[in-house]
Amino acid sequence: MPSFDHGGIDIAYLDDGEGEPIVLVHGFASNKNVNWVYPSWLSELKRAGRRVVALDNRGHGESAKLYDPADYQLAKMADDVAALMDHLSIPRADLMGYSMGARISANLALRMPQRVRSVVLGGLGMGLLSNEGRPGENVAQALLAPSLDDVTDPVGRTFRAFADQTRSDHAALAACMRGSRGLMSREDAAAIAVPVLIAVGTDDDVAGSAHELSGIIPGSEVLDIPRRDHMRAVGDRVYKEGVVRFLQSRP
Repeated sequence: MPSFDHGGIDIAYLDDGEGEPIVLVHGFASNKNVNWVYPSWLSELKRAGRRVVALDNRGHGESAKLYDPADYQLAKMADDVAALMDHLSIPRADLMGYSMGARISANLALRMPQRVRSVVLGGLGMGLLSNEGRPGENVAQALLAPSLDDVTDPVGRTFRAFADQTRSDHAALAACMRGSRGLMSREDAAAIAVPVLIAVGTDDDVAGSAHELSGIIPGSEVLDIPRRDHMRAVGDRVYKEGVVRFLQSRP
C-alpha cells in the first residue's frame, strides 16, 4: 500500500478509479479498509465514475503510530488530508468522513473551503458541537485495560472490542481519543460554506441529532439511515445510494 511523509509522519493511503476525486476519512479505531473497502464503498463509488482516495489516519491502520494526545488535534489530522491531496496533485475534491473522520472533514471544510467541493458527514450530528454523552475517557481507559474482560463500561467495551477486531495499537488509539475530541463552535458550524450532507442512522446513539445540526449548517441536507446504529450504518445501502445521489446533484 502506498504511503507518503507529512512532517515526519508516514501516512498510508489508497488511490483507485478514474473521474472526479472523492477523499474518504475513516472513523476512530477503524482504517481505510474496514471503513471503506470491505463495506464496498470503494467499488460503489468507482461504479459511479469517481476516483477514490482514502487514507489511514495517523495512529490507525498502516500509518505511523503516535502516543502524545497533542499529535491528534483535529486540525493536524485535517492537515494530513490536505497534504495527501497535495501529494496526489488534487487541488479540490469531494470529502466524506465517518464519525471521527466526519469531525476531521468538517474541520477541513471550515478552514480550507477552497479545497472542498462538498462534504458528507457520516455518523455525526450534534456530536460535532458537543461531547455530552459521547465516547471519551471511558473509551481511552478501556483501550488501555489489560483485556476486554477487564472492561465494564458498555461503551468502552464496544470500542475495545472493535479495536481488538481491527488489530489496532491500543495505546495510540487512547492518545487519539484524548486528543481528537476538540469541538466546533456553533458559529464555526454556521460558517461552513460548502454543500453538506449529514448521514446518520436513526438508531445511532453516538452521533447526536443530524436534524439539529442541519438547522445550524446553512443549506445542509439530512440523510436518515433507517434502523441502523453507529456501527451498522457504515455499509448500509440507503447510505450509499443517498451519497451517490448527493454527489451527482452537486453543481
